[in-house]
Amino acid sequence: MKRNVIILKTDEEIEFMRLANRLVGKTLGELSRHVKPGVTTLQLDKIAEEFIRDHGAIPTFLGYGGFPNSICTSVNENVVHGIPNDRPLQDGDVVSIDCGTCLHGFCGDSAYTFQVGEVDEKVKQLLQTTKESLYKGIEQAREGNRVGDIGFAIQSYCESRGYSVVRELVGHGIGRNMHEPPEVPNYGRRGTGPLIQNGMCLAIEPMINMGGKKVVFESDGWTVRTKDRKPSAHFEHTVAIRNGKADILSTFEFIQETIN
Repeated sequence: MKRNVIILKTDEEIEFMRLANRLVGKTLGELSRHVKPGVTTLQLDKIAEEFIRDHGAIPTFLGYGGFPNSICTSVNENVVHGIPNDRPLQDGDVVSIDCGTCLHGFCGDSAYTFQVGEVDEKVKQLLQTTKESLYKGIEQAREGNRVGDIGFAIQSYCESRGYSVVRELVGHGIGRNMHEPPEVPNYGRRGTGPLIQNGMCLAIEPMINMGGKKVVFESDGWTVRTKDRKPSAHFEHTVAIRNGKADILSTFEFIQETIN
């Protein structure tokens, strides 16, 4: 693959991607049954890997760039790429779980920030706004728009509510590879960036902080946390541009079945 070449997918390829992304949704739904005080993120990782493999797929995160686990688990002030560990989750925590699968040669990618027990109302509002901003971004993922329109929608929605947008980490194209061009920032100006076309597949993933936008890359080489140690939230869907608009390939429906 040439650098920065955007690979457009056929309808058949998109249907294969839907299968991979639906499995990610099912995996997150399975994990949502276990996210509770006293459970460790390492236990969640084991559940995820077994579930993915039992469904005939491969956890794409495991070994990716040397990452040691099958899911990323980022608790409270950790933004993304948290490594699962043996610290039990506590009442009032929030944990972002980012999950990827490879099925039939195509990748799925989605993330959801879960509440652990009783969570502070201000943190709940951060999660709600971040999730809403994901769909604001998806609304702009349509033929003829630019990638910057997605970022502008997310940024303006979150900043108008007093939150900040992480700059160092962005969404991405996806297909046979988990990360493909183009980059999809959660900030930007309308009318800028690559042209959105039918056949593009994008992982859109707002990473929004309660406090400032600055982040710190931890010494483990993976974990990214907020500099001010205030909470962060992360939600992600994979979409395909079909018939001029975004077709959401991943799903939160299996999570909603559990937490409602």
